[in-house]
This record gives sequence, structure tokens and C-alpha cells, in this order.
Amino acid sequence: MFGFLKQMRRAPVEYSKAKRLARDGDPGARRELARRAGAQPEILYFLAEDPAPEVRRAVARNPATPRQADLLLAGDAVGDVRSDLAEKLARLMPELTPDEHDKLYQVLVETLEILARDQLVRVRRILAEALRDVAHAPPEVVRRLARDSELTVCAPILEYSPILSDDDLLEIIASGPVQGARGAISRRRQVVERVADAVIASGDVDAITDLLANRGAQIREATLDIIIERAPTIASWHEPLVWRPRLSAQAVCRIARFVAHSLVESLRGRSDLDPETLNAVAKAVDQRLREEAEGGRAKGKTQVKPKNKKDAESGSASDDGKFDPGWDEHDEAAERAREMVREGKLDEEAITEALACGDRRLVTAALALLGALPEEMVSKAASLQSAKGIVAITWKAGLSMRLAVQLQLQLARVAPDTVLRPAADGAFPLNCKELEWEIEFLQSMGV
Repeated sequence: MFGFLKQMRRAPVEYSKAKRLARDGDPGARRELARRAGAQPEILYFLAEDPAPEVRRAVARNPATPRQADLLLAGDAVGDVRSDLAEKLARLMPELTPDEHDKLYQVLVETLEILARDQLVRVRRILAEALRDVAHAPPEVVRRLARDSELTVCAPILEYSPILSDDDLLEIIASGPVQGARGAISRRRQVVERVADAVIASGDVDAITDLLANRGAQIREATLDIIIERAPTIASWHEPLVWRPRLSAQAVCRIARFVAHSLVESLRGRSDLDPETLNAVAKAVDQRLREEAEGGRAKGKTQVKPKNKKDAESGSASDDGKFDPGWDEHDEAAERAREMVREGKLDEEAITEALACGDRRLVTAALALLGALPEEMVSKAASLQSAKGIVAITWKAGLSMRLAVQLQLQLARVAPDTVLRPAADGAFPLNCKELEWEIEFLQSMGV
């Protein structure tokens, strides 16, 4: 039965009968006509303006529909019609041969350009997935999709498209793209040195993590030295650094000084390190162990014990009346934050800059210091990816909601679609009572 119906849909329809069906008052009959692969092009073009959306959807899905009708449907008021059209063109695109002198091909390109600007994300996403690895895809369409404001649209193009040149990638990296776009570029099969330099210069910690993990990324030795200099406070870089190909002996020894001991064992297990380098690693680890032991003894002598359990959990007032968040006096980031306070430099601009540089420890310490909160509370809110918690901490620190958005995205890694945004006037989206409740909730968690 189903085979018979398929055969009927492929069979040509007498033109006079098709015209009568196209004008028939029954939408079902017009829909069946629109589905026919054997329907005449002018009939399908006529049905592309049918008042019934289900008829236009059938025309949009039909491979036999003429390109001029596709162009008409690209501007259809119903999103499902445009989505169906995008899916059809996605299936056909790899089989189409570009011909700049072919008028029908130019109509196709115009149709794709309209779909690439569609207001519906799913339409643009379908198109991006279809064109991501098509070598002869229309360049302007690909470049538009690569700059899309939605990560689900631009990421497939940025990661896979052979159309994008290195200059295209450099321009996108510098433009402040949507969060995650630089990471997609970092995951490309090959990343040349100047593109890798641009990713690293952007300070995007997640993108740099992806770049380090990508064996096809070419990273200059001097650039890698800069990364290693910053890496001790950025844990996500440690493992990919350990497994970077072609590490110099000096780089290996420096990495061994700060990564977890389990990763040091991974370093020692690398088959591409010569005996001299392995010996240097062993010496670096021995030196590190001695320094850790000496540091532990010094810490035991100088650490100030809290007066009671409450002070240990939430910080307390010190003898001079100033709030003491209970930090380790040897915490470098906390000390930098306090120094910035003494110099009058710990403000929103400084925190924004630290965030851009990926200095999460300084950002955490700064928020705790400005908000008179335990540093562990800020870290806990970030690790829980708590949008409300981060917004409340930002408010408590006397900072703006604009910065709170960036803190949610970059410090707490909150998914973009769940980020709390400012109210219409730029104010915090929660009232004071709700913000205080969030602070109390975090405190109740024992941090």
C-alpha cells in the first residue's frame, strides 16, 4: 500500500488536472499535489503561495520545487515552512555544483542568504550544520553564519568549515564573539600559529584549554612559555599541558613544578621524553617536595587559628576591628587583592580585567574582600554554577549587574541561556530581600 502511494507521488500529473487540484478547496488534495515529485514546476510555484501552511510546507520539502519557489518560501511568515526549506536545501547542497553564471544557482545563493538571516535560531542552525564541511558552500553565507550571535549556529561553522580563512578567524577572535566561539576555533583540525596567538591573547581560559588539548594547534614555544607562566592558578590547563606534543625539557620541568602529582606521573610516563629530560623532571619534583614540606612547617608556625567554630566558618572581626575572612596569609591571590585595596585599585575595572585574563583566583579573592565574605563561599557559588548566588555576591560586593553577567559566564560557567540578565533599567533582577536570602543560603551550606 505504502509502495503504491510512493509510486503515485512520483508519477506525473496531467497538467489540466493538476491546475484543478491546485485550485481545489480541499487543502488535503493540494497538499498531496505539492508532495508529488512529478508535479509541474509552475504548479509548485503556484502552491508556494497557498493559504494553507501545510501545503506550503509540502512544497518546501519537495526536491522538485523550482529554485524561484524556494526563494519565495524563504520569506514565508511561518517558521516551520522556512525550517523545512532549510532541511531540504541542507540535503541537496552537497550535490549542487556552484556555477556563478547559472541564474538558478544565484537564486539558490540568495535563498541561502535569506535563511542565514532568519529570525528563528533553528532555521540558521539547520543551515549551519548542513554547510559546516561543504567545500563549495557560498562564502558569504558561511561567513555570516560564522558570526552568528548563537553558539549553536556559529560553532559548527567555526570548528569545521574549510571556507573560513585565517584572516576570517582572526577577525572573529578579535570581535568579542559569543562565549564559546573562540573555543570552537581552537578545536579546528589545524590551527596556525598566528590564530593560536590570537586565541591566547584574548585571555579566554576555556578556549585556551581547547587549544592546548588540540594536537593540530601550532603553538610557538615562546607563547607556550607565557601560558606555563599563568598556568599554576588555572587547573583546566594542567592536563592538556602535560600531554602537549614536542615539549621542551625546560617546559616539562616547569610544568612538573605545579601540576598534581598524578599528572607528574603522566609526564614521567611519556614515551617521547629522553632520559636527560626525565632526570631533570625527577630533580624538579624533588625540589618541589622539599619546598612544600618547608612551606607546611612555616605555615604551621604562622597560621592564626580561629577563636571558635563560627569564626572558622564565616570569618570574624580581627583585633583591629577589620573583617578577617579567614584566608591563609600565604594565599598569593588574596594578598594581591589586599594590596590593590591599599593602593585604591580594587574596583570593577580591575576585576573585569582579571576576568578577561582568566585570573579566577584573583577575581574570587576580590569578590570575597569587597563583599566581606569568606572566599570559600564565592568559590562554592562558582563551582555550583549558581547564577543567583553569583548575582547576590556581586551585589554584596557593591559591583554592577553588568559585571554580574560576565561573572556568571566566565567565573561560574553558567550556561548562556540560564544567565540572569539586568532589569530594563540595568538594575539587579532580584530585590534586596531575595539577594540577602541567597547570601544566607550560601552561608547555610557551611562555607
